[in-house]
Amino acid sequence: MIKVVIIGAGNVATHLYQCFTKSKQLDVIQVYNRNIQHLDFVEDASKKVSALDELKEADLYLIAIKDEAIGELVAKFNPKNGIVAHTSGTQPLHILSKFDNYGVFYPLQTFSKIKPVNFREVPLCLEANSEDNLEFLKKIASIISNQVFEVNSDQRKALHVSAVFVNNFSNHLFTLASDFCKKEELPFDILRPLIKETVDKLENLDPYSAQTGPALRNDKDTISAHLEMLDGDRKKIYTILTESIQNLHGKKL
Repeated sequence: MIKVVIIGAGNVATHLYQCFTKSKQLDVIQVYNRNIQHLDFVEDASKKVSALDELKEADLYLIAIKDEAIGELVAKFNPKNGIVAHTSGTQPLHILSKFDNYGVFYPLQTFSKIKPVNFREVPLCLEANSEDNLEFLKKIASIISNQVFEVNSDQRKALHVSAVFVNNFSNHLFTLASDFCKKEELPFDILRPLIKETVDKLENLDPYSAQTGPALRNDKDTISAHLEMLDGDRKKIYTILTESIQNLHGKKL
């Protein structure tokens, strides 16, 4: 079995632990976090570690912590063997260059501890400092996912920016819509079928072709009426996105 140590206790670390422990080919021998109380998702207490010098020898040390904390951890971490890989979408490969064998194991997905994730459908973006290390990471990735990609550091940064647009920003828009519905005494559930259809259409259409709405139609009366109903950030965002849609589609403003 491939011995794995997971470093971290956040959403990504939690889901990787849960996924890896279901595999007969992967053995999570330890999970590290400075605050051992945050390792409540680890069933076996003997696998919980709060000191780096207590980590055992492993084939893979997977760093799944906040981006800004990776450099500090790397400076203190000195494994004797194995590959060290981080799961960040923004940190470059070379942040791990002090190690002999290192790489990136980036799962492109949104993770919440209380929401199960099917890792078979999660794209895993890999990078390593050698072909052998890359093949080793591919072997592990293929055990848990059907979507494995070789992606360099610059491409991974671009993917992360794109992910912010399709996930974080879109969810913020859902939040603004939900708050507006509450203000107008409307149930947000009415919008759920529309949200689902918006995403489902992308199975057959590219996003550009799937665009609809008053901005695309240049329906000035509707746009003006909407803006009169909005204030603050909602009004600013509506205006910016309307202009962006019209600019992209070559509509007259």
